[in-house]
Amino acid sequence: MRRFLASLRFAASGIAQGVRNERNMRIHLIAAAAVVLLAIWLDIRPVEWAVLLALCGLVISLELVNTAVERVVDLVSPERHPLAKAAKDAAAGGVLVAAMFAAAAGLIVLGPPLWHKLQELFGL
Repeated sequence: MRRFLASLRFAASGIAQGVRNERNMRIHLIAAAAVVLLAIWLDIRPVEWAVLLALCGLVISLELVNTAVERVVDLVSPERHPLAKAAKDAAAGGVLVAAMFAAAAGLIVLGPPLWHKLQELFGL
């Protein structure tokens, strides 16, 4: 049990470092919070919640992995090297792909109920 609790502390420390030191992590967290607030306001179905939460979690997790890749590459290759750049670019690309698909899914899930809610509010 002690090892498990220690691993949770290490993981929490990694998340906290990501939030403190990575601008994109903060952007993703703000976007996730906005999605959650909008989903609450729109009263979406449980399956839609599952999709949105899974995708938000995926993007945030990949941002943490991207940060880890960047740190390890910087540690082992402090000078510029084409392979170091390729590793960093690939990790960043993974985050971008996940974020784009998450945004598309967000539009599919939240778009119609948002449009309906706005029509009700503004009599469109």
